[in-house]
Amino acid sequence: MLKRVADFTISLVLLIIFSPVMLLIALIIVLDMGWPAIFRQQRPGLHGKLFTMYKFRTMKGSELEDDALRLTPTSMLIRKTSLDELPTLFNVLRGDMSLVGPRPLMPQYLSLYTPEQARRHETKPGVTGLAQVEGRRNLPFSKRLELDVHYVDHRTFWLDLKILLLTVPSVLLAHGAREPGREIVDDLGLLSSLDSTSGGNSP
Repeated sequence: MLKRVADFTISLVLLIIFSPVMLLIALIIVLDMGWPAIFRQQRPGLHGKLFTMYKFRTMKGSELEDDALRLTPTSMLIRKTSLDELPTLFNVLRGDMSLVGPRPLMPQYLSLYTPEQARRHETKPGVTGLAQVEGRRNLPFSKRLELDVHYVDHRTFWLDLKILLLTVPSVLLAHGAREPGREIVDDLGLLSSLDSTSGGNSP
């Protein structure tokens, strides 16, 4: 209950503070790539139940094109600074997500998790999480899922506070913002499985 109150209060305050920035980003995206500015996608939340996650759009063109061809210099900057994540605060406000928790991944992965890895869905997904402050995209998928389950088993108010405080320098310094080659991070073959159903697009 305390976590939900904190999530609602902090996300509401952040949305008010960052509303001018969000309006500016939305305008920049529309001028750079056209309408819409917000990207919506189904992601699994608590107990694997699907919800609609909101982010700023950072890709143009068709989903059948290679991701690298769909990014613009502006959208790459928005991604690098994690500003594309600001609309997820609406998900926290709605109760779909928490400020801290395992990052919501693609629903296509659900059937690929081991029973232990699937335990990451025993809590709400987060805007940031333990894996994000421990290495972000530099970590192989197996380690990310391991950290997600570790968070589920050890989550406390103080751990959440620590993760939130560590997220600030991680975002400002763009630690792990650039993902290494998939042969390094995709040690579970998750992206390869996704390729067969999405035409080669990464999550």
